[in-house]
Parts: sequence; structure tokens; C-alpha cells
Amino acid sequence: MNTNILVVDDEQEIADLVEVYLKNENYTVYKCYTAQEALQVINTVKLDLALLDVMLPETDGFTICKKIREQYNFPVIMLTAREEEIDKITGLTLGADDYITKPFRPLELIARVKAQLRRFTKYNQQESGEEEKIIAFSGLVLDQNTHKCLLNEKPVSLTPTEFSILWFLCENRGRVISSEELFREVWGEKYYTSSNNTVMVHIRHLRDKMNDSAEKPQYIKTVWGVGYFIEK
Repeated sequence: MNTNILVVDDEQEIADLVEVYLKNENYTVYKCYTAQEALQVINTVKLDLALLDVMLPETDGFTICKKIREQYNFPVIMLTAREEEIDKITGLTLGADDYITKPFRPLELIARVKAQLRRFTKYNQQESGEEEKIIAFSGLVLDQNTHKCLLNEKPVSLTPTEFSILWFLCENRGRVISSEELFREVWGEKYYTSSNNTVMVHIRHLRDKMNDSAEKPQYIKTVWGVGYFIEK
């Protein structure tokens, strides 16, 4: 089965390099140098993942990410030459699943891509005879087979990463989960550092979608300096 990956970067050398490494992993690559080309691919091809450069002429990568999230939940990884924190927060808030700063090591990029695809496949598989996996409590319903979330009988649109975080916290209700453990479980990587606030941004975005307060949260609670938990 083909895995279709969209690569969008106006720096042709970088786009070409990423294409080579992805094709070496037997992925089908749709390479675009402009946002207009990318939007055409998004509307015509069944994609499994998108790599979006933030800085594009005319329309930036954030706008493309936002348009993707209006219809699709496949993973999105943002690429940028800037290390400004506001860029990272903007991308994650718009629904990006991961964020890589240029210059990056191609093998690290491939590892991130594989981690995102593993999780996306895991939470969207519906095998025949698969045991139904549902978590339901306090008005919150998570269905792992259909990747759907209901809160007080109203649907909540979650990205694969957000669903993974919420599912893991719900599976471990009553136990405080550190940011490092969440990162290892959800991203499948071990390189979490104290300066990496990816988990914090996703938690904040989850709370926003659930209309939950950071000061007096009903669901995801913070133990400062330790991690996050959901009460039993």
C-alpha cells in the first residue's frame, strides 16, 4: 500500500534532498515549491503526511496547515529556518503535529516522519474483529477505533497527536505523567529536553478545544514541575 507524503518548500535543494530520503524509504512523494501547487495536491491526492515549510512566497505554511485541518487529520510536520518560539506555538496551535528547525539532519527528519505515520496508522486502523476500545467518563468519550472524541455528546475535532495525548492520559487516570513520558509515548522519541515545550503547547490546545481552564481544569490537571494527570 502506497504511503503518500506531501513536501512543500520553496528552497528547491532542500525539497529535492527530502524527496530523495523519503523515496529511499519507499514513500510516494508529492513535491511542491509553492502553496498553490500544494493546495492542488491536497485537494486531489489521498495524503498520509505533509511536510510544510513555514516561509513560503505568497501563502505561508501556517495557512496551508490550517486549510488541511479544516478537512483532514493526517499528520503535519512544520519546517522552518527560524527558531522563534512564536512560530512553534503558532504551528502547533493550528494543528501541526511536530516541528523541525532547519538545518536538520535528514535521518532525524525520517525518524520523525516514521513516528508520526506509526501513530496515525495505530489510531486509525479498523481491523475486522478488532476489540472495541472506548474510554468514557465525566461526559468525555474517546473511541480509539474511529479516532472520535465526544464531550458532553458534542464532537471535538482532535489531531492524531492530540488524540494520542488525551488517550494516554485517560488510560492512566489518577497517575501523574511527566512531559518526558508523554513525549516518549506519543512521539516515539527519546530526545526530549527541558527547553522543548511541544507537550505544553499541545496540552494547552487540548484544553482550549475542550473548553477547559488551565487555572481550574476539569480534565487535564497540571502538577507543576512534575507533569499532567486526569483524575479517576
